[in-house]
Amino acid sequence: MKVFGFLILSAFALAACGGGGGNRVERSYGGAAAQFSSGPISSACLRANRKAANRRLCGCIQSAANRDLSGADQRMAARFFAEPHQAQVIRQSDRGTHEAFWKRYKAFVARSERICKGL
Repeated sequence: MKVFGFLILSAFALAACGGGGGNRVERSYGGAAAQFSSGPISSACLRANRKAANRRLCGCIQSAANRDLSGADQRMAARFFAEPHQAQVIRQSDRGTHEAFWKRYKAFVARSERICKGL
């Protein structure tokens, strides 16, 4: 439960969007280049109305998702913003596809935290 809370909190804390219409902006942060993109994660991030959400942060998170998650993975992860319990269901699932997704999702969250911190 602690891992679930941390991952969801991380996703919500990082939840903010960037760049519209496929526009990408690069930003250097902590030695890493962050690009601000639009897509399912950034859209869900903005719709979630979290206090920390903004276009730059959500776009940065989307950029990390573009690197670590397939389109199907992004659509699944985007549901977590509206239905946080769904993340717990996937994490605890015995299905091999869910286990593989969760590993990719954790890598995505780690990258997001690293490149988007402070936006």
